[in-house]
Amino acid sequence: MTHNTPLSPRPRPLHALADGRRRLMTAAQLRAHGVSAAETNEQCRPGGPWQQLLPNVVLLHPGPPTSDERLHAVLLYAARDRTSGTAPGVSASVPVQPGGEHPPVPAYAEAMITGLAALTLHGFSAAPPLSALELIDVLVPRLRRLRTTGCARVVRTTALPTAVELTGVPVAPVARALADAVAELTDPGTVRRLLTEAVRGGHCEPAAVVRELNRARLLSRPHVVDAVDSLVAEGRALAEQRLYRMVREHALPEPVWNVDLRLPGGPRLGGVDAFWPEQAVALELDVRAHRQQEDDAARAEHARKREHLERLGITVVHLTPRKLRDCPEHQAAVVRTALMAAGDREPAAYVVVLPR
Repeated sequence: MTHNTPLSPRPRPLHALADGRRRLMTAAQLRAHGVSAAETNEQCRPGGPWQQLLPNVVLLHPGPPTSDERLHAVLLYAARDRTSGTAPGVSASVPVQPGGEHPPVPAYAEAMITGLAALTLHGFSAAPPLSALELIDVLVPRLRRLRTTGCARVVRTTALPTAVELTGVPVAPVARALADAVAELTDPGTVRRLLTEAVRGGHCEPAAVVRELNRARLLSRPHVVDAVDSLVAEGRALAEQRLYRMVREHALPEPVWNVDLRLPGGPRLGGVDAFWPEQAVALELDVRAHRQQEDDAARAEHARKREHLERLGITVVHLTPRKLRDCPEHQAAVVRTALMAAGDREPAAYVVVLPR
């Protein structure tokens, strides 16, 4: 052996392995610490100091796991090792650093919490507490060789979304987590409460939820369709409230609200959410959230209506609920610019304005 030959790490005593903030390790990590499979099995015997919580995931204490430990155990079970591409390779048993600082949050490759557990982490009051969940859903790529076992329910997807980190845990975005939760729910009241809270609580827009439900082929279930109808109505009501607030808080001229436009003695041109007759500016809230087939038809119809109004000299401004929520100042500036530009345009055709 030369002076350049690296020394093998000295195995840590078994009791020292359980001193980490999260007392979980995979079988591979235990082997890396010098603990053989036989020793692991001995420690996990009935009444022993350790327990196998999931395949290849060991809890380094005998008591029941906490909710946090169950979450990380599920992720350890499902995560892909970035180096070998097979077994989970993320340690969740890093000890607290000197000075009391917490260790870095583990990064889990190709795995994230979804379903009801994810909604609980997102702060949904309609979702049950983690301690009440018998199964924790974990989202993984479709081709992963994993099976549902213990407290881990495997959910597969062709394309993983970008995870959100909450309390040190990678979590699916709200719309995706909702779809995965709804796929396992049969109670109409629970589905309706979750979808309504997603919109009312500002977690996401109705269109994003419906896209995920459509992708998961859940819109054929009657109780889901009923909940979506309530969701769309809730989303429109909130968007209209934001629109009224934007007009008044940013001192825009008061429009006529929710009207139909018609040519004198002619056909109906369509309904708009706000209209400024003197400036010939119409505003539409884009709150469409339909099945894909209906969405294609709705887009074509909206495009035809917009082209017709613009040929008549009417400027059409489209606002989305998300933009109204996230940047109302910018949306108010867009409307103000359209109103100010009216003086530079040719006069618009005369139209009849009727209540909608």
